[in-house]
Amino acid sequence: MKPIQLLKAKGINSLKAAYISKQVTPEKVIFSIKKESARLKDHNIWITPPDDQFIKPYLDKLGDPDFENKPLWGVPFAIKDNIDFSPLNTTAGCASFSYPAKDHAYAVEKLLEAGALPIGKTNMDQFATGLVGTRSPFGVTTHPDRPELISGGSSSGSAIAVACGLASFALGTDTAGSGRVPAAFNEIVGFKPTRGLISCRGVVPACKSIDCLSIFTNNVSDAAMVANICAIFDASDTYARRNQYNNDFKSVGAYTGKLRLGFIDPDWVTSRGSSSYAAAYRDSLRQLEKSGIELFEFDFDVLYRIGQELYNGPWVAERSLAFGDFLDRGHKDIIPVTNQIIKTGQSKTAEEFFSAQYRVKSLKRSVMARMNEIDALITPTVPRNFTIEEVQQSPIQTNNTLGIFTNHMNIMDFCGIAIPAKRTREGSPFGISLIADRMHDSKLLSLATGVERILSGDQRVTPLKDYSAQHTIELVVCGAHLSGMPLNHQLVKLGAELIEVTRTADEYKLYALSGESIERPGLVHDMEKGSMIDVEIWRMPISNFGIFIMGIPRPLGIGKVKVKNGQVKPGFICEGSGIEGATDITHHGGWRTYMQTF
Repeated sequence: MKPIQLLKAKGINSLKAAYISKQVTPEKVIFSIKKESARLKDHNIWITPPDDQFIKPYLDKLGDPDFENKPLWGVPFAIKDNIDFSPLNTTAGCASFSYPAKDHAYAVEKLLEAGALPIGKTNMDQFATGLVGTRSPFGVTTHPDRPELISGGSSSGSAIAVACGLASFALGTDTAGSGRVPAAFNEIVGFKPTRGLISCRGVVPACKSIDCLSIFTNNVSDAAMVANICAIFDASDTYARRNQYNNDFKSVGAYTGKLRLGFIDPDWVTSRGSSSYAAAYRDSLRQLEKSGIELFEFDFDVLYRIGQELYNGPWVAERSLAFGDFLDRGHKDIIPVTNQIIKTGQSKTAEEFFSAQYRVKSLKRSVMARMNEIDALITPTVPRNFTIEEVQQSPIQTNNTLGIFTNHMNIMDFCGIAIPAKRTREGSPFGISLIADRMHDSKLLSLATGVERILSGDQRVTPLKDYSAQHTIELVVCGAHLSGMPLNHQLVKLGAELIEVTRTADEYKLYALSGESIERPGLVHDMEKGSMIDVEIWRMPISNFGIFIMGIPRPLGIGKVKVKNGQVKPGFICEGSGIEGATDITHHGGWRTYMQTF
């Protein structure tokens, strides 16, 4: 198989296998990428195209294959041109804004340390302001197979590079959907992690408080592999966040337990997009339901209202803060519609900002009550596509339409992933997005792996397992393993199922443990001062119980917990020494209620 075909059709592990078997070499891969990039020059994929001047030093450093120490050895990747790669210029889609990068962006540095090969800087909507891929003085980015349709943006070149086999993966950014919309239009995967899990140091900000670095790949497994390398806490990034639940992306695999997905009414999609996309969405839902996934209708109106705040509310003032002074100088290569959008932020007031925050906070509370009942929300990634001509005639309205299912994500502090699905009946690319709460990234990638296989018709799909006939054990959980919480996927992956929502007997206290890198509760038996605490009872195959408890850190452990009906079952308890310095949260009645106060 030719290198370009290998990169386009297969994942990173296939490229590794080709290296090991000596079917290809990194040099041959890079040669093919340069040749194909030159052939596709008119599609405006690159701002800085592949060139030996900056690629060869990294080729020379590779040495012999060493996938143990360099898991991305010889794997080519593209970089959106608002992400620093030294010594190349960073343009953010504007030559007059350009500056030579002094250092690599933090994420780029981690990828280079892992042996990945940088191959170029990709085209983008100027200043990452747009979801269309048409707002660049370096030319409209177009897909070779569908040149009349928009590519999606703002990470247009990064998505096309992966879709055309010019890169195994690519870095993008995501503020309003820039890491997911172009994935949907180019039939690839676009992963947007929880804000701050991947450092944005070395990324030109659009809305700094909600910007995310995103990853484009050919499949979910590759996205997890790249994220595992990038998602290392960066103390020098003021917006970076520690992975509170220590979710190791290396452990990602398809779910085998029961899944509960929320979905929106397809008629809602038709009313704001197209009937063909709504029909494709219905088809995807039918496939998932047939596989054994439970579906529950979800009212999207509230999330839609939150999404409207991104451009209609005060958050656009962050773009003005980042670029307003530069725009005031009147450079000729500034895109007029970009200038118009960013300058609207200059009139926003502090009162408007706080008012918007209050609205979002109130609306989020109602959304989270429903999100806690499901494993993830599934929506179309976009409600429809547009031709380049349609976007040029109505640049703002078309862009607003494209962001209907993505604009709310970063304001809500959700993580999300775009996955290809079967095309519409008219042959247009179509994809779905899975959406989960912050820090649920590992869980999201795990269930996305299963959903991906189902929607692709992969015959390797493992049916959802029924453990009812096996020898099982019941377990009482009270914290981050509760349904809808960030570590619940550890139970589900081991075949556990929820059998009862209940409370403990009136003899327990609950503490928020101190000195922990992650948020976790401690359940302590106290006959005199105890109360009832909200818990869940889960049933899992006893053969998997040992695997599960090996991962439980001190001061937590498994002991005997009495529930309100008087039965005593194995469950999470905390050593008495573990509550030293801890906060008594018993009055909240349970961990979920306590966490909703944040």
